[in-house]
Amino acid sequence: MKKLSLWLTLFFTGCAGMPEQVKPIDNFKVQNYLGKWYEIARLDHSFERGLTRVTAEYGLREDGGLRVTNRGYLAKENRWKEAIGKAYFVTEMDKGYLKVSFFGPFYGSYVIFDLDQENYQYSLVCGPDTTYLWILSRTPRIEAAVKNRLVAKAASLGFDTSKLIYVAHD
Repeated sequence: MKKLSLWLTLFFTGCAGMPEQVKPIDNFKVQNYLGKWYEIARLDHSFERGLTRVTAEYGLREDGGLRVTNRGYLAKENRWKEAIGKAYFVTEMDKGYLKVSFFGPFYGSYVIFDLDQENYQYSLVCGPDTTYLWILSRTPRIEAAVKNRLVAKAASLGFDTSKLIYVAHD
């Protein structure tokens, strides 16, 4: 757990921007985003390397922010890894642009740039640059057409989608 926190800290130090071509969604409703999300795909980073069955759960904090609990299974060590953090809106609460921290005062970007705004069933999220990308879903599997559209959108914005890791949830 300490190693995961260290990597998350290094990742999030001073990284509250976003890729130039990415625009956070408008009309974001935080209440609809709360709860559990399954990681469908991601670009590789050391803090998630080797993890399967990855989920993120969002809840409200008393200070107006969000509680973030990321969890994944590390099969080679036969154990679960978990990181608990906090997130706050960078601008208005109706924009999908947050900053998240898993350690101390260091924050990194959490930019929601595509979202099923009717039912909040899928989300496309990036970090401060095009090396950080996640496809999230409310279920462990996502419809192929939706996944393909999200991947195509990310690719059109400069993300190297050929390097996506598709996460197993079995």
